[in-house]
Amino acid sequence: MKDFSNASFPPETLSVMKNALDAAVASLPEPVSSAHVLSLAETILRTAKEGERDPAALQRMALMELQISPRH
Repeated sequence: MKDFSNASFPPETLSVMKNALDAAVASLPEPVSSAHVLSLAETILRTAKEGERDPAALQRMALMELQISPRH
C-alpha cells in the first residue's frame, strides 16, 4: 500500500470513504480480489486527501482508476 501515514480524516469523512469503498466493491463481479480492494482503497484515500468528499465521486474515481490500471 502506498504511504498515507500523514493522512488524517475526521469521522464524517471516514464514514463517507467507507461507504464509497463498500459501494465500489459491491459493484464488482464476484470474486473480488484483495488486490482490487486495495487499489480501490488507495484511490479513495488519495482522492479524499485531495479534498473530495462526495461518496459517489470517490467511488467513481476508484472504479475508473481500477479499470485503467495495468493488470499483473
